[in-house]
Amino acid sequence: MDTSHLGGQFYRHVIYDKKQWQIFSSKREIAKRIMAPLYMEGYNPIIYGSIARGDVDEDSDVDIFIEQVVNPAIIETIIEKNLGGWLRRTVVQATPGYVVKGYIFIDELVSISFPLIEMLPNEAEFYSIAGKLGYNDVLENKRTSGMNKSMIVIIPVEDGHMEFPARQDPDLAAKLINVDPKALRERIHILEKRKEHGRTGTYIELELDGGETFSQALKTIINQNPILRRRMKK
Repeated sequence: MDTSHLGGQFYRHVIYDKKQWQIFSSKREIAKRIMAPLYMEGYNPIIYGSIARGDVDEDSDVDIFIEQVVNPAIIETIIEKNLGGWLRRTVVQATPGYVVKGYIFIDELVSISFPLIEMLPNEAEFYSIAGKLGYNDVLENKRTSGMNKSMIVIIPVEDGHMEFPARQDPDLAAKLINVDPKALRERIHILEKRKEHGRTGTYIELELDGGETFSQALKTIINQNPILRRRMKK
């Protein structure tokens, strides 16, 4: 590990050891296995976060995300047919006005998630900020730049990655990961507030019962949430 200055800005160079590459390879193989049946059925699943960037550890999640609203029952059928079923299903909302998402956990670290309502542009941009890759990118073993929850931009290089503190220069950070500077500043603000108040960022997390559907859970949340009802009427 070393440090360097590029263009007058501070970067840290993190070199991956053999174990790091093995963890990365293992996580990617899991991602391929989960993404394949979704892709074959016409969906465009992505990976995002550390598994897309490469800065994984043994506890890193493998969350496969479908960016458009889908019929959850069809996703469940694909999982049952190709992946042997699931461990649990949850509905999550980060804040009262934020997009509601469904999660189907294959195991504690592996899940498939999707929005249950249309995402707003800033909500969709979150995945670009974190770093995202499609199925074909994963097959080609690509990595991508993105910002982690510690507000550090991760830039993949051949032997590991470079790190740049996004708060030092948000405009440069946005350029490094090719996202809207305004969206990145908003994401930094949210992460700073969570850090200050010690919050996880989850407003609602409901686990579905065996026979309960995602649609039923969403209807209950909408009925209890006037902010979300107003959003749905726009």
